[in-house]
Amino acid sequence: MARKDLRNIAIVAHVDHGKTTLVDHMLRQAGAFRDNEVVAERVMDSNDLERERGITILAKNTSVRWKGTKINIVDTPGHSDFGGEVERTLMMADGAILLVDAAEGPLPQTRFVLSKCLERGFPLIVVINKIDRQDARPHEVLSEVFDLFCDLGASDAQTDFPTVYAIGKLGQCKRELEHELTNLVPLFETVLSRVPAPEGDPEEPLQIIVCNTTHDDYVGRLAVGRIMRGTVKQTGEVVVLGENGKVTKGAVKALFTFEGLKRVNADVAQAGEVVAIAGLDVNIGDTIADPARPDALPRIVVEEPTIKMKIGVNTSPFAGKSKQSKFLTSRQLKDRLEREARKNLAIRVEPTDSPDTFMVLGRGELQLAILVETMRREGYEMQLSNPEVVTREIDGQVMEPVELVVIDVPETYVGIVTERLSSRRGRMVKMTNPGFGRARLEFQVPSRGLIGFRGEFLTSTRGTGLLNTMFDGWTPWGGPMMRRPTGAIVADRAGVATPYALHHLQPRGTFFIVPGVEVYEGMICGEHNRPNDTDCNVIKEKKLSNIRNHGKDENVLLASPRLLTIETAMEWIDADELVEVTPEFVRVRKKVLAVNLRDRREDAIEQAQAVE
Repeated sequence: MARKDLRNIAIVAHVDHGKTTLVDHMLRQAGAFRDNEVVAERVMDSNDLERERGITILAKNTSVRWKGTKINIVDTPGHSDFGGEVERTLMMADGAILLVDAAEGPLPQTRFVLSKCLERGFPLIVVINKIDRQDARPHEVLSEVFDLFCDLGASDAQTDFPTVYAIGKLGQCKRELEHELTNLVPLFETVLSRVPAPEGDPEEPLQIIVCNTTHDDYVGRLAVGRIMRGTVKQTGEVVVLGENGKVTKGAVKALFTFEGLKRVNADVAQAGEVVAIAGLDVNIGDTIADPARPDALPRIVVEEPTIKMKIGVNTSPFAGKSKQSKFLTSRQLKDRLEREARKNLAIRVEPTDSPDTFMVLGRGELQLAILVETMRREGYEMQLSNPEVVTREIDGQVMEPVELVVIDVPETYVGIVTERLSSRRGRMVKMTNPGFGRARLEFQVPSRGLIGFRGEFLTSTRGTGLLNTMFDGWTPWGGPMMRRPTGAIVADRAGVATPYALHHLQPRGTFFIVPGVEVYEGMICGEHNRPNDTDCNVIKEKKLSNIRNHGKDENVLLASPRLLTIETAMEWIDADELVEVTPEFVRVRKKVLAVNLRDRREDAIEQAQAVE
């Protein structure tokens, strides 16, 4: 029995194709805000990191009302590192809006999210967005989208998809390119006519799949999920069916539904509705069921992690010196990482030989860097090893993950990009020229070949290239691969860096620090322009005499330093180095700090890899 007054849809797309901006205008035009309400742009990106980076990291749900029908909307991330968020949130929907950029066309993550929607049998509405771009090519993009549907084995009903052409940032759309642009009414009407009402009998025993957990300052932990069948009431008795057959009894202390961006108290909710429930000890993937007939739903399964990195307690001489540091111990670090793994299905935490170091496995460098940045802002201190790929054994052979890399660059840079990826064992599989002086290249590259490549790629293409990656299966291990051709400039004593010392060391390479920064023995201050490491005195001061004459004093001119972020530092370090992260600073250091105990760079890297 379907509820005619309800629709559940997900909005899926590649990163930066305009999902969150479109949701903004859907909320505005459906009257979710008061006329005089001040609303931020990309209102769904509520997390600080999301607003700073302009990307969606966490999937979120909202709802609008259109002509008496409530439409629950799930805004999903577009970046491949957050694919775990996409997979679990599609459980809450019955159909999807696939957003595609009118110039860029379908990209790797478009393929990933579309395949997940087709697997679930969703009807899809294709929205070709940004048709006002100068290089827009909506007809060709529509053909590419249709080819992608066929390529992924869509059914006849799914390939018969309606198309809407839109300018998301203006909140305008139309059904045919010849039509005049209007508001989003054509999109709302298409959703109501093409997305089915949710199935599920409200009279049957209760079943709710938990797709997300969040926290409320007043009622504590909230389980967000969809009612697959039955009816849930406030104060009603339920059971939670967890992993490995674990059964926990509980009661619904508070029940909420979603209206606009707000959670609204509800006394009762029926099959098909998306709800938030307080008072239960639940994890993502659990089933909330009727105590009389506790039937578990299939658990959410996400793809295996491909990148791993060690996160440990900060052991540098400056540990705990930051005023904003609150959490320094291994117990606090372990609790925080385990909490993240419960909330984020794409992250796994495993113990290591050392009690104060933990192995964190995830989908990609960006996902792990976002986790570290979030923890840093909460007051945690930690040190990170270099990211490595997760290998697996298949039929007695060691296999490593391989990525499909889609690169969009001006034609003049095709040669340099091909050369750089070839040195990282990349193999070109396709090359097209959509026009406008740009070329699109597709490569298959081992995942470890892409660690540290993004920065090199942006430098090689003068910031004009676009790089997108997607997990593309497993391939036999290809042997050792060169990581970084240059060594490090390492401080050989503690103190404060001086302009005089840095000026005289400038010919040796590029610095990561500025004068006045405190350093310690073993801290890396820059990149050496030769393959070996060099230990330097960066705190040396000019010896002053009481004689002054013309030409005695040099004018100290320092080149701009390369200031490292968590991501660039993770990409830069090698096997014998660590990234030190505190709420205020990101530093890079050698694992062995003392100059007289440290091996040559090549030997140290070999030993570190042997230990792994």
